[in-house]
Amino acid sequence: MNSITNTFKNKGLKLTPQRIAVYEYLLGTKAHPSAETIYTALIERFPTMSLATVYKSLKTLCQVNLVQELNLGEGNFRYDALMEEHGHFQCTCCHQVFDLLHLPKRTIEETASLGEDFLISSSKLYFYGLCRACQEEPRQ
Repeated sequence: MNSITNTFKNKGLKLTPQRIAVYEYLLGTKAHPSAETIYTALIERFPTMSLATVYKSLKTLCQVNLVQELNLGEGNFRYDALMEEHGHFQCTCCHQVFDLLHLPKRTIEETASLGEDFLISSSKLYFYGLCRACQEEPRQ
């Protein structure tokens, strides 16, 4: 909790109960939720909160590097409070998103720039396929 308080204070931003709630929700899940999912989870606690407030809170949290936005190409964005660099896997059947924490990211970036005159400053790594649960479901 100190990280969000200190970050907002240092940036001169207002720390609202809704922003705290959105951040705490993201810290408490590995599901990589959409803004709509976060809104649905928090609306009972904050009945006057709008979906626009959730979007604005997420935008601010991304701008101050407390949350990252994932564009997995599905028409909406997902959010992740795990800020260390890591890859993601999205199941093409159930659409769940999983963290890939075991990938040697440096090796991948070094390979990408091999034989080229590139200085890679950042990258996003996404994989798509079937998760274990969807692989085990009977096909129709």
